[in-house]
Amino acid sequence: MISEYIENRTLGRFVMHSNNRLLAGKGIREGNPVPINTFVYNRGESQRVIIDEIEYIMPQTCILPLVANQHFRFEHPENLVAWQFNREFYCIVDHDAEVGCVGFLFYGIQHPMFIRLEPEEVSEMEHLADVFSRELKVRDNFQGEMLRTLLKRVIIKVTRIAKQQHESYQLNPDEKMDIVRKFSLLLEANFKTEHEVKFYAALLNKSPKTLSNVFALLKQSAPSVLIRNRIILEAKRYLHYTDRSAKEIAYELGFESPAHFSKYFKQHTGHNISEFRTTEERD
Repeated sequence: MISEYIENRTLGRFVMHSNNRLLAGKGIREGNPVPINTFVYNRGESQRVIIDEIEYIMPQTCILPLVANQHFRFEHPENLVAWQFNREFYCIVDHDAEVGCVGFLFYGIQHPMFIRLEPEEVSEMEHLADVFSRELKVRDNFQGEMLRTLLKRVIIKVTRIAKQQHESYQLNPDEKMDIVRKFSLLLEANFKTEHEVKFYAALLNKSPKTLSNVFALLKQSAPSVLIRNRIILEAKRYLHYTDRSAKEIAYELGFESPAHFSKYFKQHTGHNISEFRTTEERD
């Protein structure tokens, strides 16, 4: 079942999926994806989920945050509940001071993030799912604000649980980890045009060496590695889900020439672009 709320004034959109066999994310397959974020709650047994053509096991009673440009499909979508919202309905960037999830749950450097729920947390999530279902049937001037309030409760609750399960947040205060979150958001916004650590370090008012040292102290991968991984991930998405040529992808991802992009891809994946695309099509 799909229940939807659309705010005509702002084009805000909130969608709840329950036992929907068609729940999936098309990512960039159909051009530029609609900027929509998703929480998936697995209320059944563990199951397979394929995200950007990589298979994972989604444990039972857990939450999985997903973003717009991800392609995903589940083994048993009928056992899931999902809440989706666009930035016009609730902008997590504008409201980061309230929910603190940007660059962590969404657009973060750890992916996928399967957030396990304890029994009392499962009960709360089931209760919220029931309240969402009832509220989506209401038609009055307060419906949008009520749904936003419920969504904010979900975001804050899931963020709290995820931080309790994340080693770096257990070892370091939020203020230090905010550097990682800010870097993640800057990377998501600029990786197609900015490939050097110095660009991101400058925006964070740090030298490249200092930024790298901070990430090391926080037990995070080096900024240069994160930049590289994000570029390669996007390149693979274009190769998986579009018919763009290597030349088109190269310029889309900010490379000076197709030859430079091809060398970069081979160096960091071990595959030539043509070999990678042929292998994936065969699989």
